[in-house]
Amino acid sequence: MSLRWLPASFLMLSLVAIAGCAAPGDVTRPLPTELVRATRPAQRVVVMLPGRGDDLHGLQKQGVAQIIQREWPDADVMLVGLTMPFYTNGVATRRLHDEVLLPLKRHGYRQVWLAGISMGGMGTLMYDRDYPGEADGMLLLSPYLGESDIPKAVRNAGGLSAWNPGPAQTMGPATYSRELWRYMKQWSNQPARTRGVWLAYGASERLRAPIELMSPQLPAGHVRMLPGDHNWTLWKPAMAELLRAADQPQK
Repeated sequence: MSLRWLPASFLMLSLVAIAGCAAPGDVTRPLPTELVRATRPAQRVVVMLPGRGDDLHGLQKQGVAQIIQREWPDADVMLVGLTMPFYTNGVATRRLHDEVLLPLKRHGYRQVWLAGISMGGMGTLMYDRDYPGEADGMLLLSPYLGESDIPKAVRNAGGLSAWNPGPAQTMGPATYSRELWRYMKQWSNQPARTRGVWLAYGASERLRAPIELMSPQLPAGHVRMLPGDHNWTLWKPAMAELLRAADQPQK
């Protein structure tokens, strides 16, 4: 089930707590994208989603493609301006799938990776929830995991593996966060799904507490807590570190 079931007003309220101004976007037009090609024949592609305060131009300005290609010189990079309006209009995951992931998979890359910062990290998780197995790996940088009392309930239960989310429900204002956390809880019984999931976050950021409720679901060694707050000073080195780690042979 995708974000299309979420009322626009609810998502706006949920995401407003993320620092920074929301980047604009016209949902009546195709997703803004830029494909940055590798300097050698590309074997894989990384699809990069911005945080709430960024857009395609922001990703370009921060040199995200260059950071990725320094570590993975055989990777094309697709920067995608999946901004707030696509989420609040309930079309984020469908548009990402139809306009970006499907065409890339037809290209014949050996691997297609999805990476997201903050709100883009949530978008990455929601995409995998809606289209499981379509991405070969996920890079999550300070992922935003919703604003609700669900993290408190997970903590009181003794962790995500022990938490009982109750019967599955249709996405809506009262169920959105619960269903996102239900999806992550399923990793407990499907550990193979997390082999390609890598996570980094800052020791000083306010999203640390909910992230640390999710992180035990991932394999040992796939999680990095680095000095820093919820900004590019953290995310640039964090991205490079996750890429290096993900490229090592997995035991």
